[in-house]
Amino acid sequence: MQKLRIFWGKYTYRAGGEMEKIMFNVTLNGQRVAVNSGTRVIDLIPVEDRCNHVVCKVGALVKELNYQLTDRNEGMEITLLGLDHEEASKAYETSIRFIIAMAFHRLYPEVRVRFSYNVSRAIFCQSLTEGFNMSRATEPIKAEVAKIIDENLPIVRVTVSKDEAREIYKRFGHEDKLEILEYRPESTVHLYKCGEYYDYLHGYMVASTGAIKAYRLAPYSPGMIIQYPRHELDASIPKFEEESTYGKTLQTAYQWSKKVGLQTIVGINKKVAYGSPRDFVQLCEARHNSMLNELGNAIEKDKENIRLIAIAGPSSSGKTTFCNRLRIELLSRGINPVTISMDDYYLPKTEICRIQGLPINELDLEHVNCLDVEQFNNDLYDLINGEEVRLPYFNFKTGLREEGKAIKVDADSPIIIEGIHALNEKLTSSIPKHQKFKIFIAPQAQINIDDHAPLSTTDVRLIRRIVRDMKHRGSSAANTIDMWKSVRNGEFKWIYPHQEGVNFVFNSSLLYELCVLRKQALPALREIKPTDPQYVVANRLIKYLKYFRPIEDESLIPCNSIIREFVGGSVFEV
Repeated sequence: MQKLRIFWGKYTYRAGGEMEKIMFNVTLNGQRVAVNSGTRVIDLIPVEDRCNHVVCKVGALVKELNYQLTDRNEGMEITLLGLDHEEASKAYETSIRFIIAMAFHRLYPEVRVRFSYNVSRAIFCQSLTEGFNMSRATEPIKAEVAKIIDENLPIVRVTVSKDEAREIYKRFGHEDKLEILEYRPESTVHLYKCGEYYDYLHGYMVASTGAIKAYRLAPYSPGMIIQYPRHELDASIPKFEEESTYGKTLQTAYQWSKKVGLQTIVGINKKVAYGSPRDFVQLCEARHNSMLNELGNAIEKDKENIRLIAIAGPSSSGKTTFCNRLRIELLSRGINPVTISMDDYYLPKTEICRIQGLPINELDLEHVNCLDVEQFNNDLYDLINGEEVRLPYFNFKTGLREEGKAIKVDADSPIIIEGIHALNEKLTSSIPKHQKFKIFIAPQAQINIDDHAPLSTTDVRLIRRIVRDMKHRGSSAANTIDMWKSVRNGEFKWIYPHQEGVNFVFNSSLLYELCVLRKQALPALREIKPTDPQYVVANRLIKYLKYFRPIEDESLIPCNSIIREFVGGSVFEV
């Protein structure tokens, strides 16, 4: 006789009142699997294979491997993500920070540590407790981290009320987390429990401490450096490279933000809520003015030698506005720069096809060989040596170069070039190095959500680009997110390898900017549905963008500000 089952919630009831769990189907690695309600994703993975996976996607959403499936997940595709996936790499890095914070709590509970992103694609950990010697703590922390990993402790996500979270944060001395909690709009808080330790790092986590297999931890004054596998390097840990120029810029940014009380979102929000937003905006803009003055002094001091000023930086760094402001700065010193567009030296696609040996639809249009490097060098050489040169003009409608205007440059007029390859020596090999002044521009803010959760400057640039693309190009947030991976690949290939050793680094970060950008970015990101492939990135950006207090009055932003390049209203707009 067939048993009678009555469905009720997550359970079924047999005749007679006996209760059993509902069975339903999901798809894992292309295979249909029957599971009970409450089954964790990790339970579906063979024990010997669990180390190869960090997090998963259930449908379009990223979930941790400890995620419990319910009948609401029936029919969904579960995709296991390894370290070659960006979201898995982020979760892995977040988990390493969690374990190191846990190790500090075990050994030095009175010490407050801060994590930030640093040189060589690494994390920097420093002490905020005065008098604590981090160099002596490195080896004990390394040993404790190894011990925690060896214990293979589960990392469990729990949801508590705000009041419960406050009590937990007080117990663990997380005063910084208590402060940011006041800006959380939700009534509940997610925390992670590992053994007796609680923390929250605003990111996904691995299932247990034993999932962390590869990392490097070493002393790096005045703290320690942590390296981890990178998804863009096929899950390998990059060789540590001392990037003194970049490192000095980050240190300068941190010291300045510390001086003016803007190291965290809480500090920024206090400037908006309890101070004067006008003064806050002008404070940040004054920092840019000061850097431009410093840059102008450096160029003026060596103007007899400098004939070429080369500027490059990653996407949404504010290069267009910066180039215009630098030009004005130099004009105020009696220096008359001439700007040459590198875009006019593009080769026709048929020629690029011949060089790259690829069909048109597979071309790498960011490759340096897409430019007529020989002609560019020849023209620069002739101009700097007083010759009149007829520049090319690239017609993007026809895809062909045409004859442009004829120019002649005098001895007091340096040439400015700006573009993805501007710092590449190959592009300007005909010009002696002492005649070149190289500038790298990028937002390099050292802002934290709290001590254990640094803010990614890459995400800041992505938010800038989302707002700009909507305003100036009629492109949706989803479209911008779709193309971001390709943009990032180009940056790692063509920009970052040439940033070290430049003459000047311009930090284009404005610490008030997310208070302005959130007005347009948040609604656009919230339009992306949980079923959309872009939701994973959109949700990550929303998670911290929502904490910023808004600056509603855009009239406070100067017309020549770099942020005007993104929100509109720039004096330099054509």
